Amino acid sequence: MTQLDEKQLNWSPTPESNSIVLIIKHLYGNMLSRWTDFLTTDGEKDWRDRDAEFVTNRNLTREELNFMWEDGWALFFRTLYSLNEDDLDKIIKIRGEDHTVIEALQRQTAHYSSHIGQIIYIAKICKDKDWNSLSIPRGMSKEFNEKLTGKKY
Repeated sequence: MTQLDEKQLNWSPTPESNSIVLIIKHLYGNMLSRWTDFLTTDGEKDWRDRDAEFVTNRNLTREELNFMWEDGWALFFRTLYSLNEDDLDKIIKIRGEDHTVIEALQRQTAHYSSHIGQIIYIAKICKDKDWNSLSIPRGMSKEFNEKLTGKKY
């Protein structure tokens, strides 16, 4: 996201697609709902307005977006680090459905991974040839492996 300007962060490929801003709003709402009182209340809180996460009446600033991103992940990691081995088989609910803590963690991390992939894909569309790769740039695998291993390929 640091590679994009605010206009790009608010851009969506089609009218029915989500912008990076909307994806982050959704992730934030999901994280607040799922990780607040994780072991004791349903992961879908009554106060969450999921539909509003996919609507924006104005462009959000980078500062607003960064706050949501950092605050959501901080709550997730605080909750994760508070768990102990005895918690992993406990049953929690998400939308009234029983999950072990392990299942809930798997469900949520898969959900977050898919949305992070969407964010990266939209960012790559916005930047096109100016995209700075987050891993190994195209056509550079051989050089990367040689640098990593010291072997010629």
